[in-house]
Amino acid sequence: MKTPLWTPSEERIKQTNMTRFVEYVNKKYGKEFTSYSKLYQWSIDNIPEFWAAMWDFSEIRASKKYDNVVDDLNKMPGAQWFIGAKLNFAENLLRYRDAHIALIFKSEVHESVKITYAELYDRVARLAKSLREIGVTVGDRVVGFMPNMMETVIAMLAATSIGATWSSCSPDFGIKGVLDRFGQIEPKVLFTANGYSYNGKPYNSLDRIADFLKDLPSIQKVVVVPYTDGEPDISGVPNSVYYGDFVSRDGIEIEFEQLPFEHPLYIMYSSGTTGLPKCMVQSAGGILIHHIKELMLHTNVKRTDTIFYFTTCGWMMWNWLISSLALGATVLLFDGSPFYPDPGALWQLAQDEKMTIFGTSARYIAAIEKEGIKPGRYYDLTPLKAVLSTGSPLPVEGFEYIYREVKEDIQLASISGGTDINGCFALGNPIGHVYAGELQCRALGMKVEAFDDRGKAVRNQQAELVCTAPFPSMPIYFWNDPKMEKYRSAYFEKYPGVWHHGDFIEIREDTGGVIIYGRSDATLNPGGVRIGTAEIYGVVEILDEVTDSIVVGQDWENDVRVILFVKLASGVQLKEDLVKKIKNAIRGNTTPRHVPAKIIAVDDIPYTINMKKVELAVKNVIHGKPVLNRDALANPEALDIYEDIPALQT
Repeated sequence: MKTPLWTPSEERIKQTNMTRFVEYVNKKYGKEFTSYSKLYQWSIDNIPEFWAAMWDFSEIRASKKYDNVVDDLNKMPGAQWFIGAKLNFAENLLRYRDAHIALIFKSEVHESVKITYAELYDRVARLAKSLREIGVTVGDRVVGFMPNMMETVIAMLAATSIGATWSSCSPDFGIKGVLDRFGQIEPKVLFTANGYSYNGKPYNSLDRIADFLKDLPSIQKVVVVPYTDGEPDISGVPNSVYYGDFVSRDGIEIEFEQLPFEHPLYIMYSSGTTGLPKCMVQSAGGILIHHIKELMLHTNVKRTDTIFYFTTCGWMMWNWLISSLALGATVLLFDGSPFYPDPGALWQLAQDEKMTIFGTSARYIAAIEKEGIKPGRYYDLTPLKAVLSTGSPLPVEGFEYIYREVKEDIQLASISGGTDINGCFALGNPIGHVYAGELQCRALGMKVEAFDDRGKAVRNQQAELVCTAPFPSMPIYFWNDPKMEKYRSAYFEKYPGVWHHGDFIEIREDTGGVIIYGRSDATLNPGGVRIGTAEIYGVVEILDEVTDSIVVGQDWENDVRVILFVKLASGVQLKEDLVKKIKNAIRGNTTPRHVPAKIIAVDDIPYTINMKKVELAVKNVIHGKPVLNRDALANPEALDIYEDIPALQT
């Protein structure tokens, strides 16, 4: 049995929401569960009862309770959830209306500001009234091209209180990237800031707004939030109005539209690196109960918490973070670079705002470790109780770094799911052990398995992540996919009737944890043996000489050979001794099959807007295949580096 990095104290376990939920289930259903594993097994063996318990335990607000939890557990996709219920998503997030701090906002160029739950309710009420007055109604699309600021949250809540569907893109998206997304869903209203700041540099958004509006005739009103310095000139933006002039002056009660559980709440987007992004429509009730489960039980969010996630409004972690309002917590918003004005910026924020839950990406953790940041030594992190990591697999070294340099008594929850479900398949367990390199548990109510190529569930070996039973946060449909053809193709072709997510995982028999090895469509297959890319990154990127890397399989002599591209630290050259060092490190920490056939130095590594490596795009480039949508990348010019590399021809 592995030795855990962290075990919660008995007192800490006793005070968790998870423990309260175990006690609730035991009393309601006559059980005697004393462990997470027993609770998890019950939750997937008794799916309707689990979700009914979650509804009651979290006190979902609904004007009409459901008649039936789910119609058919054998129907996937297509299962209907909480049939007959009528509710409103925004009403559940605005259930608190008191003097407790709801939102804190800090940016590179603004000192932190705070508003209470009472003030948040009032601001949402006045904006919702203004949206109704211009004709926004149930089913309309309202979109944001906004920084991660308070007005973005208020706009989402105002729109969804009416029953409109919300969608957003980060303002660092290019014109084509925005049109590829918003152009498909034909929004009625667009919220934007006049610009944003990143790494100390201001960027203007209004020029791009004016450009892409020419191809978005559905937009009837553009609401502009002044954000960067100076009074913005909006004269060149058709149908535009300043946010302050648009918002009603009257304080009123919100008329929350009561809608079916499966009413469209969000439209989220796939990365779009292989074509137009898929527009995934997600339900109000499904996202609400799924997020509350993950935040309340798996993350242990309480009213006393200040929760933060480093994210833009174009990543699902923003939607996930904002749902913390339903639990009455304080949500901390940050806009800007995590390394401005210095690499300790977010830890300074954690100290200043007494952060209790710090959410970030595995890439950020690797970057601050490279920078030699020691947050626990230089910042007061006394209130901090949890660190969350997602976006890519967190390697063993990342786990060890957090416990060594941040805090010893802390829950480190590596979490993994997808934009598709706006949530997680595997994540944290505040009453369980933390083991290096593992996600603590499979999520309650999620029948997650690792399937081999024969569709057989396996343990302790790498296989495909699947979910063999439906769950409430599955997309209800894709936009402009009336026959569900794109939907079925995305998830149900490999294993009919089973959600196939496209991640390569291992479910551990001994710990109950999950190891993520990366995207299965990026899995390497030298000699027919499947290798997860995360195993190689976890070794290479801790080397001082390497700042970043990307690994792909190249078709070669009727087989596949592993090609590793490395971005080197300043002043470092890829000489034979470094090549040998990298190969020895990989061989010593994995297997000989993981050792790349070639190691090639490059100036940049391509990422999506949401900061995920794009192995498939690089693989296409080196095989002379097109990358259909470069605008989905944060740095599309990086792909040019991988064209016609002589070393790949030998």
